[in-house]
Amino acid sequence: MSHRGRTVDGPVSVRGLSGARERRLRTGRIELCVAELGDAERPTVILVHGYPDSKEVWSEVAARLAERFHVVLYDVRGHGRSTAPKPLRGGFTLEKLTDDFLAVADAVSPDRPVHLVGHDWGSVQSWEFVTVGRTEGRIASFTSVSGPSLDHFGHWIKRRMSRPTPRRVGQLLDQGAKSWYVYMLHTPVLPELAWRGPLGKLWPKMLERLEKVPTGDYPTASLPQDATHGAWLYRDNVRARLHHPRTDAHAHAPVQLITPTGDAFLSERLHDDLGEWVPRLTRRTLDAKHWVPRTRPDQLAWWITDFVEAQENGSHRPAGTAAKAATGPYAERFGGRLVLVTGAASGIGRATALAFAEAGARVVAVDRDAQGAARTAEAARHAGASAAWAEVVDVSDEQAMEKLAEKVTAGYGTVDVLVNNAGIGLSGPFLDTASDDWKQVLDVNLWGVIHGCRIFGGLMAERRQGGHIVNVASAAAYLPTRSLPAYSTSKAAVLMLSECLRAELAGRDIGVTAICPGIVKTNITATARFAGVDEMEEKRRRKKSARLYGLRNYPPEKVAEAILRAVARNQAVVPVTPEARGARVLSRLAPGVLRALARIGPRL
Repeated sequence: MSHRGRTVDGPVSVRGLSGARERRLRTGRIELCVAELGDAERPTVILVHGYPDSKEVWSEVAARLAERFHVVLYDVRGHGRSTAPKPLRGGFTLEKLTDDFLAVADAVSPDRPVHLVGHDWGSVQSWEFVTVGRTEGRIASFTSVSGPSLDHFGHWIKRRMSRPTPRRVGQLLDQGAKSWYVYMLHTPVLPELAWRGPLGKLWPKMLERLEKVPTGDYPTASLPQDATHGAWLYRDNVRARLHHPRTDAHAHAPVQLITPTGDAFLSERLHDDLGEWVPRLTRRTLDAKHWVPRTRPDQLAWWITDFVEAQENGSHRPAGTAAKAATGPYAERFGGRLVLVTGAASGIGRATALAFAEAGARVVAVDRDAQGAARTAEAARHAGASAAWAEVVDVSDEQAMEKLAEKVTAGYGTVDVLVNNAGIGLSGPFLDTASDDWKQVLDVNLWGVIHGCRIFGGLMAERRQGGHIVNVASAAAYLPTRSLPAYSTSKAAVLMLSECLRAELAGRDIGVTAICPGIVKTNITATARFAGVDEMEEKRRRKKSARLYGLRNYPPEKVAEAILRAVARNQAVVPVTPEARGARVLSRLAPGVLRALARIGPRL
């Protein structure tokens, strides 16, 4: 059977894909429903859906990609508006699915190789496309999401069974448990009865509740039929390939692997050996569950765009972005994510912006100091940020923060990680601290955090694609001292605000972390104020404080490392320095000790 197809009718509008053009393509006895968006003169990206989906699973991602590319989606044979083979048995082999892909690729991009993206079973079959000889030269790149190569999977199993260790046996058992549905789909008749009965009706609500997939035009009304036909994807391929995996399944195009860390069906360990099969491999991890085309379309579209443009430009990064590729330990996790850091001109803020930059994030460096913010943004670009911008704002000004959010959202997108770091220091006894002093400290240290959480956190919640908020508090939040009543109060409020927000936003997949450093060598001592003293005495105390922090010599880069680690692990409260960790333990186990120390503590 030839893989070359022909169009059998003209373009029509496509449900769920605004502005798409549809054609029907014949390949052998099958008619495939193909939808196209965007300018056909641009590079072509083909999106292949999984089980039990139809092409509409990609609608959110496709709309975003169509701004830059020629986007093509098609219903896999037997799904959506494509026809099913007769008989079903033997009609869904990987060889026939490859015929379908080549027919689509030849029809939509006859003169240029295409960029391939697959999710779930769309990724499983796309691994076949990118590793067989007859497709060589037709695929420019492949992005795999939540779907392994059956050949690689087969070798993964054989390797662990032939040389078992407790760790390898554990991996096999873990993936075996996650693959429960595969066994069910091999059971005769049962899947068909379930999908045409209660499961087909309950599935949309299950996705909404378990995967947090937004309601809308997905899944389509053809779901029961798609699911019953799609069972043959497993029956025609899984056992045969796992028992007899190909030994030549090497990718002949660059591959981007996107692994959702919360995938209920696939273990991250499945890809441990992938490097030996894929010479040009880029790895990404995403804090999400299985159906990321619906729950994380923004991030998925950005990573696909970044990867496709890198191949089109003949480099590993898009033209005009970072001066060097991201090399940080969290590059898989934060590459391409939009991170906004306040107080980024110096100290912890600058170190945090640069740490995210090294991980390949897009960075917005915010500070009242315009030149300092610009220097940080420039350094971020050289450190590996895929893009970086400087913005000037006073975080205590609510209207200015609102305008900043509007500008960032319109120009760069919705923030994925917000780091509320901006703060000022104030030392002096309570009775010597004037109301204006209190207002200034609370306006920046507390209200600045409140504005950031409310405005940018609200946009994260509205987008419904998760995110993370980091509030930089202090060990002073739980370490009483007679020297810092105003500062400690502001930081204690930030800590409790973070705890409350964490509880509220957990259901929206938005993590909240409070970072509590102790004594860190930053320039906060150069700007700190001292209540109840004249100018000369204030300079003397500022100099003494700076000397103390200098002797401690704890670098802000270590705090930045803790921030990235906390976001990656979704930690709640993170004391950073040894004294901060010790004080945290005492605040829980022996608070009386801290109270006693507060009475005799140093007074600058």
